[in-house]
Amino acid sequence: MIQATQSPVDIINARVPGYKDLQMLLVNQEGIIEEILPMGTVGVPSGVPLIDVAGDWISLGGVDLQINGALGLAFPELTTENAHLLVKISQFLWDAGVDGFLPTLVTTSVENIQRSLAIIAEVLLSQQAGAKILGVHLEGPFLNFQKRGAHPAEYLLPLTIDEVKRVLGNYAHLVKVITLAPELDLTGKVIPYLRSLGITVSLGHSQATAAQAQRAFEEGATMITHAFNTMPALHHREPGLLGAAIIHPDVMCSFIADGKHVSPTMLQILLRASYEEKGLFLVSDALAPLGLPDGVYPWDSRQIEVKNGTAQLADGTLSGTTLPLLVGVQNLMKWGICEVESAIALATNAPRQAIGLPGIAKSQPANLLRWHWDETTKELTWQRAITADMVKKAVFAGG
Repeated sequence: MIQATQSPVDIINARVPGYKDLQMLLVNQEGIIEEILPMGTVGVPSGVPLIDVAGDWISLGGVDLQINGALGLAFPELTTENAHLLVKISQFLWDAGVDGFLPTLVTTSVENIQRSLAIIAEVLLSQQAGAKILGVHLEGPFLNFQKRGAHPAEYLLPLTIDEVKRVLGNYAHLVKVITLAPELDLTGKVIPYLRSLGITVSLGHSQATAAQAQRAFEEGATMITHAFNTMPALHHREPGLLGAAIIHPDVMCSFIADGKHVSPTMLQILLRASYEEKGLFLVSDALAPLGLPDGVYPWDSRQIEVKNGTAQLADGTLSGTTLPLLVGVQNLMKWGICEVESAIALATNAPRQAIGLPGIAKSQPANLLRWHWDETTKELTWQRAITADMVKKAVFAGG
């Protein structure tokens, strides 16, 4: 047996998504994971602070790739006057177990999109704390009118390279994901163009057939936005966009686990068809009232009613949720349709994979959550186990 190298803190007896058996995590003085090793393969060093998690799960924090706002602010409504709220939202999400997120801009005017992109870019320059802004998700305005959901019809645009350039302006580098309806592109050139800019293309708010979806995948689309919602239903003769995505090895589907957007039974079918976390990841799709009580709130020029974490327009159209990302993880366990490891990975490792980021591994910052599954109450709870900043401050203070 070899001895572990000296490190400021070791976490022992941990279950880690993607790793077999119990693990030891060694964290160095910079707050970086130095090693993840099976228990018993190295000696536990003496004189090093130990966190014995006694078989609980350890993961990175969540990553939310589709969140429309929080604390009363919708991201398409960012202005210089309310930009400070974006910093508060980042801290709010960090406190809710989220390490990184994509502020999502739903369909609105090009002017609103450009203004919001400019403000997000400016905030990024000085952001030091809270959940990290990883880029922007444009959900529209290149959506199918018939599947627009709660997106305002007057701002939908044709899917052409010229219109894409007009929407992106000088901020293509900031856009990480764009949701579009592939059947609107009559040239087959838009998706390759977006991929050339490094933008992940997600298909959604679409009437695409399986054949049209397959062409989009061949052109470079690698993601599906909120599976089942605003797309053709699965059918035994025409599997549609979602059916084509589920069987494609290089396409990942996001989904909402609030129990309203998709029935838990249908989510169980999706999980089984997609080999659980492989090819799937959770999103919150949370709206501006996230962090606020139920009630009626303004939403662009309309109003939404929030009740029990679900938001609807006056006509009953679902418009999103007000539940934090990690509630989706807890819901999957409450409904009994997922193993603990898979549920955690769906909100932590899987969304990172969807945008090309590494999951929990050596060399990652040690911003770690501790998850406890109570077999008696069937409840999954979490807390911040350790953060990279905590380690660095302890080392600096000589702790």
